[in-house]
Amino acid sequence: MAEPISFIRKNIPTEEEIHQQKLDELKTLLTDNEDSLNKIMGIVGELNSMGVLEAAEKMILAKEEITKIALGQVTREPVTNLMNTVMGATGALMAADPEKTTTLVKSTVAGIESGSDFLKTDKQIRIRDLMKVMKDPDINRSLGFGIHFLKGMGQELKNQDK
Repeated sequence: MAEPISFIRKNIPTEEEIHQQKLDELKTLLTDNEDSLNKIMGIVGELNSMGVLEAAEKMILAKEEITKIALGQVTREPVTNLMNTVMGATGALMAADPEKTTTLVKSTVAGIESGSDFLKTDKQIRIRDLMKVMKDPDINRSLGFGIHFLKGMGQELKNQDK
């Protein structure tokens, strides 16, 4: 009859065995991915010959100085003013009706094109011409829009002063 098991042997690899096992795994990984590794090494070689790796290394070494410069530039008054303006404009645009905004932008582009075409001519506009064009429905529509636009803008400006 067999003896009862009273002692369990646990196989604990030595440092050298662990090292050898990792080397074997690395060899297998290298042989399985040879094409990919060759491409990566080719890319790295190109980057090195172009000086990109050296530049990246210098940037990493100078990261604190670069951060100070970047923060100094971002905190300048013109940049903060721009950021505040963009945030305000974005907030206003988000409150506007997208369809109306699209219509207004398209109308503005069409108006710019028409105005640019007029500038290519040497025509002068006289008072009589203004009186005639007031009957044109497109011009009347634009003038009406402009007048009401200015009225709404003035009312909002008045509300902002309070």
